[in-house]
Amino acid sequence: MMRRTRTVALTASAVAIALGVTACGGSSSNTSSSAPVKGGTLTVLDESDFDHTDPQRTYTTEGQSTDELFVRTLTGWDETGSTPKLVGDLATDTGTPSKGDTVWTFHLRHGVKWQDGTDVTAQDVKYGVERAFSGDINGGPPYAAQWLVGGGDYKGPYSGKQLDSIQTPDQYTIVFHLDQPVADFNETTAMSGWSAVPKSHDTGSTYDTHVWSDGPYMIKSYTKNKELVLVKNKYWQQSTDPIRQQNVDEFDFKFGQDQAAIDQQIKSDGGIAQTSIEQYPLAGSDLNSFANDPTIKSRYYNNAAPGINYLAINTRTVKDIRVREAIEYAIDKTTVRGAFGGEAYGDYASTMLSPGVGGYKKFNLYSTNPAGDVTKAKALMKQAGDPKLTMSMAIENTPTQEHFGDAVKTSLAAIGITVNLVPMQVANYFNTVNNVKNQYDLTWGDWIADWPNASTVLPTLFNGDLIAQNPQANQDLSYLNDPNVNAQITKISKMADISQRNAAYGNLDEQIMKDAAVVPLMYMKFSAISGSKVGGVIPDTIMAEPSLVHVYVKQ
Repeated sequence: MMRRTRTVALTASAVAIALGVTACGGSSSNTSSSAPVKGGTLTVLDESDFDHTDPQRTYTTEGQSTDELFVRTLTGWDETGSTPKLVGDLATDTGTPSKGDTVWTFHLRHGVKWQDGTDVTAQDVKYGVERAFSGDINGGPPYAAQWLVGGGDYKGPYSGKQLDSIQTPDQYTIVFHLDQPVADFNETTAMSGWSAVPKSHDTGSTYDTHVWSDGPYMIKSYTKNKELVLVKNKYWQQSTDPIRQQNVDEFDFKFGQDQAAIDQQIKSDGGIAQTSIEQYPLAGSDLNSFANDPTIKSRYYNNAAPGINYLAINTRTVKDIRVREAIEYAIDKTTVRGAFGGEAYGDYASTMLSPGVGGYKKFNLYSTNPAGDVTKAKALMKQAGDPKLTMSMAIENTPTQEHFGDAVKTSLAAIGITVNLVPMQVANYFNTVNNVKNQYDLTWGDWIADWPNASTVLPTLFNGDLIAQNPQANQDLSYLNDPNVNAQITKISKMADISQRNAAYGNLDEQIMKDAAVVPLMYMKFSAISGSKVGGVIPDTIMAEPSLVHVYVKQ
């Protein structure tokens, strides 16, 4: 999933492994076991609006984390304990598999209400999942199309057709028929795409600003790129919800301020900053000093992310593998990491699967020195005919990303490659680079496992067969379309044993790196802060976000 991009693929056991390997730092004082205070307004300061809040379209951690306040999914993660626990959300439990994990049955809770007081039904869930197949609703996770029988040919419900592999024998039962065994399918259903949408309130491509709530909060007003206001959904009942609370009266999301300015405002802890929190990571210029500042320790959150920060090399435009290998060796990861904030941002990466994700295997095919190996890079360029190349590189238009872009530009200039940076607005970045009409030679990306299994990383980022299927929501930023890799993904995805499947993906990771289609940069950690009157923040190790589902404002 994008953090900013992100995918999810992790089993509960893998989550536990992830936490054991990369425990969350920072203070836990805001997760006090004392009774939360009711009332007040929590202000959320974000540098950018969300790409989407439409549950079938959002595929960023900020968007999905915010959706948890007003969108409920079939299953979900209870993160109040020492490790995340998969539980039923709309469903009474985590589902029942049959026929070799190819059929999954969920029974819905009674008493879950929409914001108008009507019941949430299995038919609403079916319709919600079906709408993700429409060409008007793009950008979300690809799992439904990959796994549901008939999903490859289905075009969504707007033409009046239904998907027969989703059955609703009664108002509270929904059954999914898959074309292959998926042992962790019930972890997929914790993503926002597996949520209910009432057909009568679906506004199609404009649903972002009109999402109908079955959670504790509902949209009062939404002005894109400026402000989102959530208020209480009076029909929500705590007795039906094992994950969320309804403590504050209102959430006020404000967009568009520079990230460093947000950091400093909340750090000052004056006025509205006392009851404010941020969702985007600290600016690279602030990270090191904030991480080591004892005066803000009680309100500083450092979430280890099951994910990777990377540079994608377009294999369609940079066709010579020797040039791509030269780029692998030339990148100085020390200056790159410095742009994102230094050591506090994360460890240097050499693989696309990160530690804590099931299937991770430690290896390094290129320079063991994080500063790179320019001599080796120049030798590879010489073998390629010593071309003098000019490449475009997509980045977000933030100071952190601009410093990152300059670091890459300097690294590649040393081997005769000129880099032209293409900065884009944060809110539109992934919508732009994921559209196959907009291909860049180099593209910055980051990816967080949708749940910590390799099956939510490599198949989404490197299955070339998906490029044509998702022309407006392509996650394969390197445009890698290696028939051998594609065949291995298909073969591995059908393995019923999760441990066996993860091990096979670990080997595939090494094969993908031999294609030199991406430069892994850092295994990420995300840091954020809140004001002194913000309580109940849960470190969300699935989203790598400060979770707001139990938050309250201290009086």
